Amino acid sequence: MKILLFGKTGQVGWELQRSLAPLGELVALDSDSTELCGDFTDLAGIAQTVRAVAADVIVNAAAHTAVDKAESEAELVRTINALAPGALAQEAKHANAWLIHYSTDYVFDGSGDKPWLETDAPAPLSVYGATKLEGEQLIRQAGCRHLIFRTSWVYGTRGGNFAKTMLRLAQERDSINVINDQIGAPTGADLLADITAHAIRAARLQPELSGLYHLVAAGETSWHGYASFVLEFARKAGVELKVTPEAIQAVPTSVFPTPAKRPHNSRMNTEKLQKTFDLNLPHWQIGVERMLMEILEK
Repeated sequence: MKILLFGKTGQVGWELQRSLAPLGELVALDSDSTELCGDFTDLAGIAQTVRAVAADVIVNAAAHTAVDKAESEAELVRTINALAPGALAQEAKHANAWLIHYSTDYVFDGSGDKPWLETDAPAPLSVYGATKLEGEQLIRQAGCRHLIFRTSWVYGTRGGNFAKTMLRLAQERDSINVINDQIGAPTGADLLADITAHAIRAARLQPELSGLYHLVAAGETSWHGYASFVLEFARKAGVELKVTPEAIQAVPTSVFPTPAKRPHNSRMNTEKLQKTFDLNLPHWQIGVERMLMEILEK
């Protein structure tokens, strides 16, 4: 099997390089790749790359994820998040290849408190959410065999993340304000990558598995709960923090106005994924603890 991966240096792409390598020959690209085009603003170049590599599976881990910045550069974001995946899907259809793509809970409006199902009606609140939704739609319209994984609150050990920010602030400040009215499940890039590898193996043997799936870690928390968990773990590990547990203040989203609206309810129902692929999704704390152990050892 030959696999073409786009977005190799992102949090998910970095982990995918590890998880996909045992499946077959892996060609991994990012926007700076020179021999082959990995730049999602160059739609013709992306299409030519797919034809040149002639992969059995195309995995798209590239995206414009700067949610607030997206509000002021909508056309660029649409090209990267919608038109480029659409072009990949057209090429995948022509080559009879699989396309693996990642989407987001931002396709929903974040209302209510029930976990979102794949069949729930999307209603994005932001440019980012709208372009990710269009990307999904273009993939389906192309008619290629595909796996679209909607996820949320993604973190990785490599690069910046929420936990690292909280650790830094807790060492610098006497108190921290953290949002408590957005609810979701912190989901590790390593988990996404491992589930992707499992799903690709299953789907290639069973083409009827093609479709849309929600993929997040089990359980739920708020950003405040997430921060409290991180700092308590660090404190027990011997990290000196200025902030006491009582000084981690829970505040509403309105305290931090941003150009893009965030969904309050990012809960995702993952029953379809677990049943279809016979997989178990671990609780979010398990992945976060592992990530923290790696961070704190450095």
